[in-house]
Amino acid sequence: MPMFELIVDNRNGTLWNLSKLVPELSWSTKRTGKAGTLQFTIIRNPTYQESHYEVNCGDVVRLRMNDTVLFCGYVFVLEDSEDRELKVTAYDQLRYLLETDTYVKTNVTATQVLKDNAHEVGLAVGDIADTIHSIKTFSQDGQKRLDMIYKALDETLIAKGRIYVLYDDAGFLTLKDIDNMTIDLILGDGSLVYGYSLKRDIDSDTFNRVKMVKDNQETGKREAYILEDSSKIGKWGRLQYYQKVDDGLNKAQINAMMERVMELKGREQKTFKLDALGYIGMRAGVKLQITIKEQGINQYFLVEECTHQMKGDEHTMSLDLKVYGA
Repeated sequence: MPMFELIVDNRNGTLWNLSKLVPELSWSTKRTGKAGTLQFTIIRNPTYQESHYEVNCGDVVRLRMNDTVLFCGYVFVLEDSEDRELKVTAYDQLRYLLETDTYVKTNVTATQVLKDNAHEVGLAVGDIADTIHSIKTFSQDGQKRLDMIYKALDETLIAKGRIYVLYDDAGFLTLKDIDNMTIDLILGDGSLVYGYSLKRDIDSDTFNRVKMVKDNQETGKREAYILEDSSKIGKWGRLQYYQKVDDGLNKAQINAMMERVMELKGREQKTFKLDALGYIGMRAGVKLQITIKEQGINQYFLVEECTHQMKGDEHTMSLDLKVYGA
């Protein structure tokens, strides 16, 4: 018997419990840029009349485990085959933020950008943190709504050093400060993990020189501000981060932003891939401690991607993690 409950709602008052027809499923979340995804295959038993249930694009899908709703989303892809298998792909609400539009506002926070775009699409909003930082001019033309939101969150990160996590919590858009996403769990030596790999790189998100520019409205000239770490340039070669900043920022504000970028990105990146026994509270955006004595690791990591696999009474998960903090 499956350890999960899978319900499909046809939006006409009919609910189908397909748990017995789905031998395994996969639920994946990514910290940025992608909706949560649920994939499963319905096995049609020849003795089971197909008229007993139906699944259509747009149907609501809910995944429940131990009385906790893990996923609530909508069917977007159906793949039928002659071997009586129906493959289903469902996405959570973030999928509807992939539409393209234009958004222009002044003195707006990332919180308001999120709420405005969610309202335009008609999405259900839950617990939304106040990001506080006001963006003087926020102009996005012909961009995906989700990209607009992450752009505002990125600007908040650079300006204030705060990381916020956007996700769908069982049918409600949620935004939380990363410090409120810590779970009381240690993965590693003797704790759930049965496989891992470690990667160190300066290729993906490492910089040792920061260049920011702004247009001076009084002189009509573009001003450049530069901060660099000469020792790391000598070690790695020059890796430059470039950003055009708001014209209203002064020198002190720009210098503070450059120092924050250097603090966040001026280091070798460490990423982990872990295979572990399933933990119901794990999802992308969570912060947790990793302890692996053989690698000399005992620190917090941020979950960039998380995939749960459920098969019968087995529950495993694969995690992509990135080092958090210094």
